[in-house]
Amino acid sequence: MFDNSHYQQAIELLEKCRSKGVKLVTAESCTGGLISALFTEISGSSDVFECGFITYSNSSKIKFLGVDSALIEQHGAVSEQVASAMARGAIKKTNADIAVAVTGIAGPSGGTKEKPVGLVYIAVANKNSVICQKNIFDGNRSEIRLKSVTKALDMLSSL
Repeated sequence: MFDNSHYQQAIELLEKCRSKGVKLVTAESCTGGLISALFTEISGSSDVFECGFITYSNSSKIKFLGVDSALIEQHGAVSEQVASAMARGAIKKTNADIAVAVTGIAGPSGGTKEKPVGLVYIAVANKNSVICQKNIFDGNRSEIRLKSVTKALDMLSSL
């Protein structure tokens, strides 16, 4: 499913984290574990990759990541606020130093005028801060999910 550029970028990211003694965690919704799958495809990733949460439902975001239900009610699961809370929650629930969280609408259904198919929020957090980016990706469901993985890797690599 992943192309060589994904693997190479993930290898470089894991090596960078390894050299800094940093552990990673993922909190994924619309990507359904693709980022975790990419990391675990690489031999030796266990010394850097702590774990991955696949929190597809709202209740799992609340239960496993500690996302406040009021955030979901007020802003919706696909929002900057929820992506940021997912990333912060993943850090709090693990021994990881850096988290990436993804929530979005991969389609083909589920989009609205305000939140169209392809809308994806990606948040990267450390123990002190969170950066979240709003993205609107085009393509079919698989393409949107893969573009989300690529963007998440780009954001992690920029740390």
